[in-house]
Amino acid sequence: MTSRYFEVYAEWMADPHAFWAKAASAIDWFRKPVRIFDSQQGPYGRWFPDATCNTCFNALDRHVAAGRGHQAAILYDSPLAAAKQRISYSELLDEVATLAAVLGDFGVGKGDRVILYMPMVPEAVAAMLACARIGAIHSVVFGGFAAKELATRIDDAGPKLILTASCGLEPGRIIPYQPLLDRAIELARHKPRACLVLQRPQREATFKPGRDHDWASTIAAAKAGASERLA
Repeated sequence: MTSRYFEVYAEWMADPHAFWAKAASAIDWFRKPVRIFDSQQGPYGRWFPDATCNTCFNALDRHVAAGRGHQAAILYDSPLAAAKQRISYSELLDEVATLAAVLGDFGVGKGDRVILYMPMVPEAVAAMLACARIGAIHSVVFGGFAAKELATRIDDAGPKLILTASCGLEPGRIIPYQPLLDRAIELARHKPRACLVLQRPQREATFKPGRDHDWASTIAAAKAGASERLA
């Protein structure tokens, strides 16, 4: 397979604005860019300052609309969890759209912050895309971070909601997240409104009433409610 690296690099060098204008045509825009780069916006400038798009739409919706909904969006293979899963674009879009609605039910909207304190599971991808779908800002915190470090990030972000899991897996051990999260919230000055917790079979969490909500049952209830409204 012949590389086009030097050809592409030369094209960029010759006219960066034209190069990125052409690259931008591969994106679905709600409002297409007229200006490609504004050097006056901030110390580094800003690309496509007059344009609007949605990352989630580009990652999922347009593929389903183009007839690729049956194709694999995620191939999950975890030796530690002894789990494999194939998730199509259509299936992932359904999960993401539902989770986005759930975020809205928790009062999360455009510009609000959400912390993701999760292991590398498909639900973490869905969480990032759900935030992007509604314009919320997500902050990924490495799963299993110590309570003090997590508390620092909670205070820095000021999240309305924390999306987490009951545990993470490492070779030879299970890391319970709930005790770390409980202590972090205790230490933090900012208190999130709620936590949505993905229960994993390797170690389930004990919820704090009024604050913690089960991921699976909350998503199931949202889907059931949507079905009833459509019936």
